[in-house]
Formats: sequence, C-alpha cells, structure tokens
Amino acid sequence: MKTNRQIYSWAMYDWANSAYATTVMAGFFPLFFKEYYSSGADAIVSTTQLGIANSLSSLIVVLMAPLLGAIADAGSFKKKFLFLFAYLGILMSASLAMVDKGDWQLAAFIYVLGNIGFMASNTFYDSLLPNVAGDDKVDYVSGLGFALGYLGGGILFALNVLMVQKPEFFGLSGTVEAIKVSFVSVALWWALFSIPLLLFVEEHAPKVQRNLAQNIVAGYRQIIITFKKVSKLKGLLLFLVAYWLYIDGVDTIIRMAVDYAMAIGFDPNALILALLIVQFVGFPATLLFAKLADVWDTKKALFLAIGSYFFITIGASLMQEEYQFYLLAVAIAMVQGGIQALSRSYYARMIPPEQAGEYFGFFNFLGKFATILGPLMIGLVATMTDSSRLGIASVSLFFIIGGLLLYKVDAQKIAKEVREI
Repeated sequence: MKTNRQIYSWAMYDWANSAYATTVMAGFFPLFFKEYYSSGADAIVSTTQLGIANSLSSLIVVLMAPLLGAIADAGSFKKKFLFLFAYLGILMSASLAMVDKGDWQLAAFIYVLGNIGFMASNTFYDSLLPNVAGDDKVDYVSGLGFALGYLGGGILFALNVLMVQKPEFFGLSGTVEAIKVSFVSVALWWALFSIPLLLFVEEHAPKVQRNLAQNIVAGYRQIIITFKKVSKLKGLLLFLVAYWLYIDGVDTIIRMAVDYAMAIGFDPNALILALLIVQFVGFPATLLFAKLADVWDTKKALFLAIGSYFFITIGASLMQEEYQFYLLAVAIAMVQGGIQALSRSYYARMIPPEQAGEYFGFFNFLGKFATILGPLMIGLVATMTDSSRLGIASVSLFFIIGGLLLYKVDAQKIAKEVREI
C-alpha cells in the first residue's frame, strides 16, 4: 500500500541531493573552477575542460546504468545501490574543499566522481517511483519530488550564497573558504535528508533469492533481454531517443549556464542571484506543471516545455545585458522542473512496475548519454568558432529534433506493447 509517509520520504531524496545539483553542479563549482581551480587559464579553455569533465562523468554512468538497474531488479537492491552511490557523491562533495588553487586536474577528477555518485543514485531513485505511486498519482508524486528538490536545494544554496557574500558573519576568512565550506555543507545536507527514504520507503522483495554473484550474472542476462525488448518496441525506443535529445539541452543548460555567462563577461554575483531565482520560482512552477498535466495532457505539457526551452536557448545566445539573464532564469525556472518530472512520469506509465529498475536503467542510460554530447558540443563549437554564443546556440538543435520525435509517441499504445513482450 502506498502511504503518504512513503511518498514524502521518497520525495525528500530530491530535497537532499538537489543541494549537490544546485550548489555544486550549477552554482559554485563552475564559478570556482574558472576562477580558482583553473586560475590563469583562458576562459574558453576552462569552458572546454569543464565540458569534458561533465561529459566524462556522464559517459561512465551510461556504461554502468543498464547493468546496475538490471542487478537491482534481479536482487531488489535498489535502495542499497542508491545509497552506495549517494555516499560516493557525498564524500566527493566534501573532498572538493581540500583542492588547492590551480589544481584543476584534481578538482575535475573529484567532480567527475561526485557526478557519478549523483547521477547513478538517481537511477535507483527513479526506479522506486512505481513502488510509491500508482498510475493515478504518478504525475503528482514525480512533480512533488522535483518541487521539493527546488525548495531544498534553494534553501541551502541561499545560505551558501549568504556565506560567500558575508563570510565574516560566519567566522570565515573570505570567499574561498566560504565556497569550500559550502561544498561540505552540501555533503551534510545530502546525507541527513536521505535518511527518510532509507527508513520508510518499502522495496518489493524479489521472487527468487540469489547471492551477489548470481545477481551479477542475472543482471548481465537481463541487459541482453532488455536490449532485445527495446529493439522490438519501436514506440518506446522512439520516446527514449526523443527524451535523449531534448533532455540533453536541459541538462547542458543546467551545467553550463554559469560558465557561459561568465565567458561573455557577466558579473558572477548576478549569476548566483539568477540561480536563486530558478530555485524558488521552480518550486511552485513544477507543481503547476504537474497539475497542468492532470487537467490538460502530459504530452502537451511536455511540448510546451520543449518549445519554451528552444526560445530560451536562442535568447541566451543573443543576450547583452544582465537583466536579460534574470529574465531567462525566470523562464527556465517555469519549465525546468516540469520537463524533468513529466518526462519521468510519462515514461513510468509505459513500463511494468516490476521491471522499473531495468527500464529506468535505460531511461537514465539515454538521459546521461545526452549530457555527454551537450557540454562537449558547447566546448567544441566555442573553441572552433571562438564564440561562446554560438556554442550555446547549438543546443537548440536538440529541442527541435527531440520535439519532432516526441510528436510521434503514443504512450497508451506503447504501454500495451511493453506488457505484451
């Protein structure tokens, strides 16, 4: 039975780990990487280095996700794997505080490991969604997770920003120490607010009990079976490719926005304020998108978000003034959580709950593969053209093609086909 305690305990993990997504990935790490870890490097060179670091971490998760999802389903180890990778991310977030000025290689290495922990844990977090939400609540529960993520990540980020702007108030020596303490605060926040999921979210026991070696063998076998299934399910494959493309644009903007704005000369303080706007506007906007999907249609709501992102990307490539960055931050906040939450819930409707880990392994497989291409594309285009604006503009292609493919997707037909395999 799905209880409110299980639903809120599951959603609190978004509150917990969004601190890493906000303070580390989107906020302070890109800024700190350019000004501290890569001190003295050319702006476009540091953009390329950051893009490569993001792409490498995504590639590693891509290679791991299907296997881990299959093993988790075979042995009902979703929560164990979730916390294994969560605590890798937690440890790496704290470790960033020990990296010295100019040591960009070590910073990038730790960041890659932290991203692996963050993204891999989300594979198992997503796969628990069918355990806590029936078909009638899946949009709401998925949206609740992202909404709480915006709120929780935003609260800690606001505190971190205050620490950076007023370090003496917190007994800190300056901005550098404040940012390093912020990385440690993310680790503590993530660890603390993960506890409800660990204690209260139930996981279905496997029908067949196996030891670890048997689970690994079963996991590899399951990958082969899943590949065969997906290859026969043209509708599901079409959705996954569409998702892969448009979510590439979303994740790339999340990871590279601060670096891009700094590359075109904007004040870092203005960028941090814009990120705070995203967090606190994103909280109610994500719940609104979930409601929109209920009263309108999930697919139509996704189209609205994809179209909005296309215009946001074009606007970003043309902006000249800092106030325009604030306007774009509000626009992103209105659709970012919605497109993520509804993609997850739309996909959850297509797959059998008892095979959620297997299928969400593929969902995350393609989603994280997309973030290999996006940051790398920005870095390469910016380097080849000597223009960060053209680099960010290139991301619009992912929204165009992803939207066109999504138009052909029929979720009800796909759900029927999946259950007949």
